[in-house]
Amino acid sequence: MTVSICVRERYATDATDGGDRRVRFGVAATTRLPGVGTLCPHASADGVVATQGLVDVDLGPTAIEYLADGLAVGDALDALLNADEARDRRQVHGVDAEGTFAFSGSACSDWHGHVAGENYTVAGNFLAGPDVIDAVAAGYESTAHGEPPLAERLIDALAAGDAAGGDKRDDLAVQSAALRVTDTEHDDRIDPYYNDLRVDATETPIVDLRGTFETAVRGYEDVMERYGGDVDESDS
Repeated sequence: MTVSICVRERYATDATDGGDRRVRFGVAATTRLPGVGTLCPHASADGVVATQGLVDVDLGPTAIEYLADGLAVGDALDALLNADEARDRRQVHGVDAEGTFAFSGSACSDWHGHVAGENYTVAGNFLAGPDVIDAVAAGYESTAHGEPPLAERLIDALAAGDAAGGDKRDDLAVQSAALRVTDTEHDDRIDPYYNDLRVDATETPIVDLRGTFETAVRGYEDVMERYGGDVDESDS
């Protein structure tokens, strides 16, 4: 399969924040091809976008640039798709601070489709059926705003889709998975290493992405315990 999820969550950094001053975004994807992290998930502090189907390598980065210029995610992706002669073969979705957008071209490989919730979108193609994206959506909804880090919950959502049937292309062994999480905070903290992860070529992408996440969490905790706020890029 190629299946991906984009989410937006509002949260408070402390008791005085009122619960809605910060926004975090997450995007995760998996496919039965290598290197999904190079093509599908795109993220910034303004929103996240996933591009799949017949991928236009410029569409995702350009959409992120449009979000940085102040365009809403729907306006940005509509503008790009309206100028795209191959739009019927594209599958694009995403969220920004206020809205969501999801599009599946009629010529995408079956089964294909998408679902849009209040704060998230899910899309997929080459799937066993619609139960796959429904399971991804339900998997995320069951843990929305939960205690585990968003990166971990995105992996759980992908795993739910895989358990529901996943990709129908059983003849393709080499697979991949990736995730990215960003937020609107601008301070001197160290971004967690587990918020930008890729597994580029494996036969067990979701299992391996989870293992990579768990190892990255341990590494981040070790660094924070040893160095605290004294670490910057020059120390890596």
